[in-house]
Amino acid sequence: MPHSVAVDQALRHSTLAIVMGGGAGTRLYPLTKDRAKPAVPLAGKYRLVDIPISNCINSGVRQVFVLTQFNSMSLNRHISRTYKFDQFTRGFVEVLAAQQTPDGERWYQGTADAVRQNLRYFTESNHEYFLILSGDQLYRMDFRQVMAQHLKSGAELTIATLPVNASDAKSFGIMRSDECGRINEFVEKPKDPALLESLRMPPGMVQTLGLPADEPRFQASMGIYLFNRQTLLDCLDNQLMDFGKNIIPSVIESRRVQAYQFQGYWEDIGTISSFFKANLDLCSMVPQYDFFDSQAPIYTHARFLPATKINGANIRAALLSDGCIITDATVDTAVVGVRSIIESGSSLREVVLMGADYYAGAAGTDSSKPAPGIGRNCRIERAIIDKNVHVGDNSVITPEGKPENMDHELYSIRDGIVVIPKGTVIPAGTWI
Repeated sequence: MPHSVAVDQALRHSTLAIVMGGGAGTRLYPLTKDRAKPAVPLAGKYRLVDIPISNCINSGVRQVFVLTQFNSMSLNRHISRTYKFDQFTRGFVEVLAAQQTPDGERWYQGTADAVRQNLRYFTESNHEYFLILSGDQLYRMDFRQVMAQHLKSGAELTIATLPVNASDAKSFGIMRSDECGRINEFVEKPKDPALLESLRMPPGMVQTLGLPADEPRFQASMGIYLFNRQTLLDCLDNQLMDFGKNIIPSVIESRRVQAYQFQGYWEDIGTISSFFKANLDLCSMVPQYDFFDSQAPIYTHARFLPATKINGANIRAALLSDGCIITDATVDTAVVGVRSIIESGSSLREVVLMGADYYAGAAGTDSSKPAPGIGRNCRIERAIIDKNVHVGDNSVITPEGKPENMDHELYSIRDGIVVIPKGTVIPAGTWI
């Protein structure tokens, strides 16, 4: 779809993207034990933060800040290695970690507070638009279309929305808009049936979007906002902490707030269950999210690894990343991350194996510690194996017969999924 010069100019030269890295990431623990949530590995070779940044780059947005406040070292390293623009452009991708300043000494208290604490950096340049994104969502969006609608409608704030059914609507911020898409009401996680009914999308809008008419649909906020500069400054000239809970409801009556209706695949991967589900869906014959889209690629750190080597294996519905060595193993519905070693006789079913940062004997590694990889004759089911984990020979990892949620010194279980934390050594013969 062609876009006007005005849209391209607005995004390339006048738009600053702000990716919200979230807080401590407790819902993704223990994957966030030693890293910020945006740095959690995804789909074998990417990181969560690669999704919003790639959407920005593919849409012409070249100036991006990522806000975080916990365990930001690995995120910093990934950003600095991956996103380097040439010296003749104004492009950058930088991490802004929470810090003590003369204006404040507290952690970010919410999404709005995080932006407010960093406003002095955001307003140093003459950006006219601020694109605020989430760092833990899997989706592909062309922000040129968002900007085109924003400019055409004369909106001061555009909010990306997703049509959801009644049961899902109770977990989102739900908006009601008129036939032209102007938002006139916002309710955070409505539970009352009568209130929910009043927020239904009008029939004309349902028909325009080509949605089934026999099921009620609601406009859910995706946590993606496009602000005009002065509108953002005015909205933050207070002590309100969160965009969804506080800012948006307060601004609808006094400003022109428009809905951008998105209909593609979108998944909030902020919990262990949704993260596991989204990764395994990528192993499907036709996954809901397409990493193979050459028109809008997802960028990440280039590692220059050798091709994966398979010394005999039974592999079905799997993603195999670079630099792996698989020997006489069975892999069924699994994401296999970079540098993964799987020895003979082992079986992986419904597993997210994140791989390793190094091979055995790599310089600077602890030679007394077993190398990362899956040993011989292991059975692993419904599990997430974080990076640099060693699983000893003849080990079994399965959630069978265990509580839905529990913590152990070697592992955690969340929603019936076993999670082995980064760098764990599972002794040979261990039954989890």
